[in-house]
Amino acid sequence: MLDTLLTLLAPQSCVGCGSAGARLCDGCLGRVAAAPGRRMPSPCPPGLPECWSAAPYTGALRKAVVAYKERGETALGSVLAEVLAFTVAFAVRAGRVRGPFAVVPVPSARRSVRGRGHDPVGGLAAPAVRRLRVCGVEARVWPVLRQVREVADQAGLSSTQRAANLASSLRVRDGAGEPPGASVLLLDDVVTTGRTLAEAARALRAAGTVVPLAVTLAATRRKERCRLR
Repeated sequence: MLDTLLTLLAPQSCVGCGSAGARLCDGCLGRVAAAPGRRMPSPCPPGLPECWSAAPYTGALRKAVVAYKERGETALGSVLAEVLAFTVAFAVRAGRVRGPFAVVPVPSARRSVRGRGHDPVGGLAAPAVRRLRVCGVEARVWPVLRQVREVADQAGLSSTQRAANLASSLRVRDGAGEPPGASVLLLDDVVTTGRTLAEAARALRAAGTVVPLAVTLAATRRKERCRLR
């Protein structure tokens, strides 16, 4: 809360272009949300749901995600939640998922949450769903995934190493009950190899849940990706 207050009181500049004013100015926000669509890692790991993202992980979006996630600029959460909601709404309009559906944020490693002081994706899920519901999209947050063992930092790991690192690391909480909808939409910040989302989908499917779609803020260009369609 103190970080948010200081951010609001202090002179601000856009993380994308440096112009005075909002932390993500209208021009940069427009470019960030200009091309929501299907972006799949190549190769796709087994069990990966269809992945949609707001934009590639470059430019203003990358700077905003890093500032929010790694530097504790939680005031950016509001605008990033808007970007996520817009991307989900776009996927809904394209028929990729039908309501009502549950939105499941991918949990961060406990060690990461302690180090950052917040759960980045978990913090975006509720405001994104509130915006969706205002727009008439029937969605509810269902934060049922939990880590059952510690995993190493994913940065710098190959796709094969990520798969081994994440294998069977997530499960649905005991007593979670039925999802508040016919299917589940996974929510995360960035998709790189897709291994984290595939593990999250595996855990949900093992509990009998349908997982047709994952939505992220960004998709990396580390690997060649399928064309939008």
